[in-house]
Amino acid sequence: MKENSEHGASFPLGRDRGTETLTGIVPHLRKMTKGEKMPSVTGVARETRSPFKVLVSTVISARTKDEVTGEASRRLFNMAGSPDEMAALPAERISEAIYPAGFYNNKGKAIRELSEKLVRDFGSEVPDSIDELLTLPGVGRKTANLVMTQGFGKDAICVDTHVHRIINRLGVVESKNPAESEYALREILPREHWIEINDLLVSFGKKVCRPVSPLCSRCLIKGDCQRVGVEVSR
Repeated sequence: MKENSEHGASFPLGRDRGTETLTGIVPHLRKMTKGEKMPSVTGVARETRSPFKVLVSTVISARTKDEVTGEASRRLFNMAGSPDEMAALPAERISEAIYPAGFYNNKGKAIRELSEKLVRDFGSEVPDSIDELLTLPGVGRKTANLVMTQGFGKDAICVDTHVHRIINRLGVVESKNPAESEYALREILPREHWIEINDLLVSFGKKVCRPVSPLCSRCLIKGDCQRVGVEVSR
């Protein structure tokens, strides 16, 4: 049975069954990802407790390997750790500091511009609402949600390619893009799991539920998975 979300996604198992499935797999996800290195942005959040540094490191992380994100963030924050300090740097210096992050020139410009906007429009403070975060240069829904969860500890759901792929593979959601997946999860995932679901599924997606040839033989949630689109597994 398919039920439609108001934002375009559908729920092949139905909302109630989808909620039950997602709630049931969370303990298994925790077990399978225990001991895994936390994503760089999560590390920045825990080390600094700075919404600004979470914001900037998230911008750096787009289309960039996690280890590169961590190193690039550290180099940049050694130069500037606040919106005022960052806005005082030329975009070229920011780009040089975050190299070889993907699209480092574009990101350097965006980081400089968002820092200027924070100084000019927000009193050098990072706003704690999705709508205001989305007004910043280089900030999309994934970044805004990650700042909400990791920067402010507020309930939000960050959906990246891993999360989008896995919940569709599970069969609890049928969606076309991460934005649809985010809104669908808001409808069926209990709020108590919103903050942690990104880190859990990102680690799970790298270790077990890989994009190609997932390791289904060692997966603790294979009994709850519809294996949508999986042609070859190990």
